[in-house]
Amino acid sequence: QVQLVESGGGLVQPGGSLTVSCAASGRTSDNAPMGWFRQVPGKDLEFVASITWTGTVTFYGDSVKGRFTISRDNAKNTVYLQMNNLRPEDTAVYYCARDPEGTFTSPTAWHYWGQGTQVTVSS
Repeated sequence: QVQLVESGGGLVQPGGSLTVSCAASGRTSDNAPMGWFRQVPGKDLEFVASITWTGTVTFYGDSVKGRFTISRDNAKNTVYLQMNNLRPEDTAVYYCARDPEGTFTSPTAWHYWGQGTQVTVSS
């Protein structure tokens, strides 16, 4: 089993930046990819970004390309999502996920999930 805990959410003004983190514990020797999804009330989970174990391959959802950067520090079992030029439409609960099997942009592919952290973009 793997436990994931997100942190770093909060309130930020439009155009601002914020970095959220996700720390993994438990069976972390599986060398698994990790990812971020987000969700607003009444809507489905949206794929944000993913990163391979080595960190050499990343993918981004179209709505965040060029603004968000995913990275990881395997020594700390932590994945990060740096968010720049934030927009009000980025407001959501951000979830990290680990160990996908299948289509990684689909939330059903991921085995482990954190509890989420709220990001609110508002003036």
